[in-house]
Amino acid sequence: MIASVAGFFTGLSLIIAIGAQNAYGLRLGLMRHHVFAAVLFCAISDALLIIAGVAGLGAVIQQLPLLLEIFRYAGAAYLIWFGIAAVRRALKPSSLEAQGEALPLIKTLATMAGLTWLNPHVYLDTVILLGSIGNQFVPNQWWFALGAATASFVWFFSLGYGAKLLSRFMASVRFWQVLDIVIALVMFSIALTLLFSDI
Repeated sequence: MIASVAGFFTGLSLIIAIGAQNAYGLRLGLMRHHVFAAVLFCAISDALLIIAGVAGLGAVIQQLPLLLEIFRYAGAAYLIWFGIAAVRRALKPSSLEAQGEALPLIKTLATMAGLTWLNPHVYLDTVILLGSIGNQFVPNQWWFALGAATASFVWFFSLGYGAKLLSRFMASVRFWQVLDIVIALVMFSIALTLLFSDI
């Protein structure tokens, strides 16, 4: 039980910061587009990464620095592209409607997959860090993993569906401009962090 609680709060502390994945999930929640599929995808992805970390993949990744370098540059390029798209939306307020433009489900999930799986920090934080901490709780490491995975489900579903609380602002073009500018800044700052810092 202690391992589960530790896993829950450790996992929550790592995913609650606004990052690329969270920013996009918030936008989908505000637009009410494919919310369930998107947040379920994020939560399941996190759970799989946590399980892999506790199972020992984190130790393997630490021995393959080239793999993290590939993810670093691919992830940075993807984040820059996504940030530019957000800036373009902000500069064209006439194209911003209250509900936003709905992308097909496949494109929405593909975007979320890129923001999730091309981010090297997800491997450092979720696989290596959570995996290392979880294995300190042997023989209860799987209870730790369960707690951390539960935190991911709680967070992403809260983010996606809690965004409705902001729905009264959605009719404002200015709101969408500010949101897209914030999203762009988040994407660019993460990309710069990936490119110019030791991860």
